[in-house]
Amino acid sequence: MTTLLSLLLGAGPLLLLALNPVHGSDNATLPLVLWHGMGDSCCNPLSMGSIKKMVEETIPGIDVLSLMIGKTVIQDTENGFFMDVNEQVSMVCSQLAQDPKLKDGYNAMGFSQGGQFLRAVAQRCPSPPMKTLISVGGQQQGVYGLPKCPGESSHICDWIRKKLNSGAYTDIVQKHLVQAQYWHDPLNDDLYKKHSLFLADINQERVVNETYKKNLQLLDKFVMVKFLQDSVVDPADTEWFGFLKTGQAKETETLQESFTEQDRQVLKHVPCNNRLSSVATLATGFQTAPGSNISTITVCRELHEMGFHG
Repeated sequence: MTTLLSLLLGAGPLLLLALNPVHGSDNATLPLVLWHGMGDSCCNPLSMGSIKKMVEETIPGIDVLSLMIGKTVIQDTENGFFMDVNEQVSMVCSQLAQDPKLKDGYNAMGFSQGGQFLRAVAQRCPSPPMKTLISVGGQQQGVYGLPKCPGESSHICDWIRKKLNSGAYTDIVQKHLVQAQYWHDPLNDDLYKKHSLFLADINQERVVNETYKKNLQLLDKFVMVKFLQDSVVDPADTEWFGFLKTGQAKETETLQESFTEQDRQVLKHVPCNNRLSSVATLATGFQTAPGSNISTITVCRELHEMGFHG
């Protein structure tokens, strides 16, 4: 058995806990929607395919939809780099709305960048209703640094490095590079807020969006999984909605510390009962699964191929 499969099987009981309750009002099992991370695809047998299979074996009778962004697996992978995130979210919203299996609601789990993309779905598209959102290593406050992306996608990541260095907030980079759309530069906060096409909008950096706030509050539970030994996402606190303090690139602050008097970070009002204990338990469980080391082997291939380092 591979180390990755050992990790997935070890995490099975914790997945059940995170998705509890997994049933709708009629006691039918709620479907689960998965969104992969950068460099991955909906159906990779070594990552999302294994996760889908594990969930189906762990929760009998569940319908699992692993999102494909595009018509083929190749397009799906490429779109994780080059398709405008707002277009991706709109495409997913349309797909979910047309799926009769989801009409009574669904749970969602996003891996790495899929975590913040699914939060955008929750904020923008309340029908069908998302019940529980699990963000596994999602960069909810964005990233700041360079992608470490070895393996099959290394040539793409070399190109991404150059583009981010040359200007993450130029129109052409913002429109054509997915990772630039959640690039959060604490040294150029005004530039970020003005030109970020995706992250600054869903995090309401420019203006409070009452619709986003209302829709996010409809979640029964929002679980953010932070890898406690993460060495590939910078800053790692972004996985719990923390980030670097504005004006410098060394000190971080937690979600609670970032609240302003006007409470612009609407997550303060989202039902997150026992959020921190749930996340800590889940993260520890992933780290201590037999034969696994979360800093190098993660649930999704993207999580050990992609990192941002300043």
